[in-house]
Amino acid sequence: MYTVRPPFFLKWIYPKLLWNKANTEKIVYLTFDDGPIPNVTEFVLNTLKNFQIKATFFCIGDNIQKHPEIFELIKKAGHAVGNHTFNHLKGWDTNDETYIANFWKCQALTNTNLFRPPYGRIKKSQIRELAKSWQLMANDKVKPEHSQQQIVMWDVLSGDFDAGISGEQCYQNVIRNTRNGSIIVFHDSLKAWDRLEYALPKTIAFLKEKGFRFEVL
Repeated sequence: MYTVRPPFFLKWIYPKLLWNKANTEKIVYLTFDDGPIPNVTEFVLNTLKNFQIKATFFCIGDNIQKHPEIFELIKKAGHAVGNHTFNHLKGWDTNDETYIANFWKCQALTNTNLFRPPYGRIKKSQIRELAKSWQLMANDKVKPEHSQQQIVMWDVLSGDFDAGISGEQCYQNVIRNTRNGSIIVFHDSLKAWDRLEYALPKTIAFLKEKGFRFEVL
């Protein structure tokens, strides 16, 4: 079960997490979860190149190890990368020690201050433990420009992972709910492929026509 826009009370419960950016300008932030993988991530990269825009990729460490050449393509193209844990762990179902260790295993590959919890599910205790470990590691494992860690959520979920909807429905999910400062989630995964292939180019074209600019987080 999911909602395209997160329930308002989640922002109240988790106020320090990033749900959207300032809404004073027509800027949006495309993000992609679960890659990098062959074909799908490459399709996304080619689509972004064709539209001359940048995005942020929240990568699974295991996929980075399996497909390092695609991860390098993401970085060489000037896109931002984020940590999505090494094994796509669901925080609610994982003890804190295992979760934090899995985060750092991915962090060794991504070297970023951006983190998105898989499924958007993370315990408050895990948020606290991440912050503690980040401060402890800051001196020797974190770049100075990454001193402030940011846990990134979203305010528009495309639903491209949902085999029960069409590519057109996925497209409509995004264009009907995007506003200034929106953080939009697509997935560069096999599960999302059919809907992503249809919806992503149409979404970008529509938002550009409406005067939105695309930036990285």
